[in-house]
Amino acid sequence: MRYLVDNFADIAGFARTHLYLALVPLLIGLVIAIPVGTLVRRVPWLRRVSVTVASLAYTIPSLALFVIIPPLAGIPAIDPLNVVIALSIYSVALLVIAVPAALDSVPAAVLDSADAIGYARLRRALTVEFPLALPVFVANLRVVAVTNISMVTVGALIGVGGLGKLFTQGYQRDYPDEIVAGIIVVLVLALLVDRVLYLLGRWCTPWLRTDRPTLARRLRLATDPARGASA
Repeated sequence: MRYLVDNFADIAGFARTHLYLALVPLLIGLVIAIPVGTLVRRVPWLRRVSVTVASLAYTIPSLALFVIIPPLAGIPAIDPLNVVIALSIYSVALLVIAVPAALDSVPAAVLDSADAIGYARLRRALTVEFPLALPVFVANLRVVAVTNISMVTVGALIGVGGLGKLFTQGYQRDYPDEIVAGIIVVLVLALLVDRVLYLLGRWCTPWLRTDRPTLARRLRLATDPARGASA
């Protein structure tokens, strides 16, 4: 802990870089995976192919990606963009599987109710499917975020900034306090990001934290008041 206090300014700088390298790929993964995952869910064979490709992509060792990406992208190996691209690949791989799984969690009866009261496909997706799929999706998103925070540390092996520098420097100088400080700060960042995503998920799903009627019940009431009253 003494090392943390004495070197707080440097560690805070490493932490900011670490968050940038972890969260930017997460955002890129969301932008790509949500439309792709929604599309492949409707085509069974395409969904199987996407799961296979995503699983294979995620099994590629991160160090191998750090070596392969620079010549393909035309960037230096120590460019932070190298880590961003690699983690974006992992984020997309995990989220493109998570999106269809989250949508599958929506009860079929709720979708039938939405169709029965005249919801068009786009309106049903935006106002029924996606909101009700949020709890499962956010749970997967939290896993991806924490995984990214952990994997950024590997970037220190190719000279990219972040808290991983505390590990490499501590090892090179045989200074365990620096390594322990790095572990503590990485854990704290992971816990903070996980908690923020959890609270964001709770804020986006108010029906899970109040006594107000759920969306599913409101749809049942609209189509069958007697059934809705007995639910």
